[in-house]
Amino acid sequence: MKPTDFSKYLSDFLTKYLVHKRGASRNTVCAYRDTFVLFIGYMATQNISVNKLTLEAINQSVVVKFLDWLQAERKNSNSTRNARLAAIHAFFGYVQYQQPDYLYEYQKILSIPMKRKATVPMNYLTVDGIKALLHQPDIHTVRGRRDLALLSLMYDTGARVQEVIDLTPCSLRLDVLNTIRITGKGNKTRIVPMLHEQVKLLKPYIVENRLDQESNNKHPLFFNSRGDKLTRAGVNHILIKYADMARKTSGVFLPEKISCHILRHSKAMHLLQAGVNLVYIRDILGHVSVQTTEVYARADSKAKRLAIEKAYTSVTPEKEPVWLSNDNLMDWLKHF
Repeated sequence: MKPTDFSKYLSDFLTKYLVHKRGASRNTVCAYRDTFVLFIGYMATQNISVNKLTLEAINQSVVVKFLDWLQAERKNSNSTRNARLAAIHAFFGYVQYQQPDYLYEYQKILSIPMKRKATVPMNYLTVDGIKALLHQPDIHTVRGRRDLALLSLMYDTGARVQEVIDLTPCSLRLDVLNTIRITGKGNKTRIVPMLHEQVKLLKPYIVENRLDQESNNKHPLFFNSRGDKLTRAGVNHILIKYADMARKTSGVFLPEKISCHILRHSKAMHLLQAGVNLVYIRDILGHVSVQTTEVYARADSKAKRLAIEKAYTSVTPEKEPVWLSNDNLMDWLKHF
């Protein structure tokens, strides 16, 4: 069977354009791929199989119905819906230059707007919350020592979960400098310094698992019982397990909903509260712009309260109001 124009351009988009011209990371390519897996599945429910799916069959109405289906049937949030739409926008932004026959329809698809996301308060742990969490792994077991090294590294470096999952022993420089090389979104690499306390946890872990041997340079730094690198779900399971333990044993408040990103948020907030410049926090977190990092300053209610208290000037009258000094309300009303 002859391949359709949709399959040809989708293959070129994922394997050539994104990787070689856009320099997209593997995670981005996989996210875009997943979007089109869902889209092809949706079109199959509309009686259009992948073997018959052409560019001519895809228009603005089809894409909008697909996005509505994601939210109605798969219960996707506005954020997830927007991420799927971003992948579709990127594809048709590419196709319009390769196959302009349906340019008007492509531009109508590109005009589909993102949905406004609900603003939710930023979740982060206090310093005591982080201490309670890191106190939970049993350091008398191999898995407990791994989990402690993993969670403490995620917090200390402010790394995203995928960034930590992708680490290998050669990402570390455990000498006088004590730094870690982290590859983030868009394959951008940043160097983050590590504290002495963090290195004290990592070095024994690396030696114990023979990750200091040259043959293991490309081995996952954190791995499961089969020797494979951990998954996002696996790391999240580890975090939730110890968070549940901390709630029961420490008496310290931890939010009910907790995810790996909360460690990154917590590190950023603690750096900000310690007076670290936003520019340095931006570089540690790997943000492209300091404007992205400013969200932590806006979310820091403690800093806002201190600023208000520092600038506070009393403007209320010192004399007690007459209605407070008169015990007999009826008498006061009669003589008012």
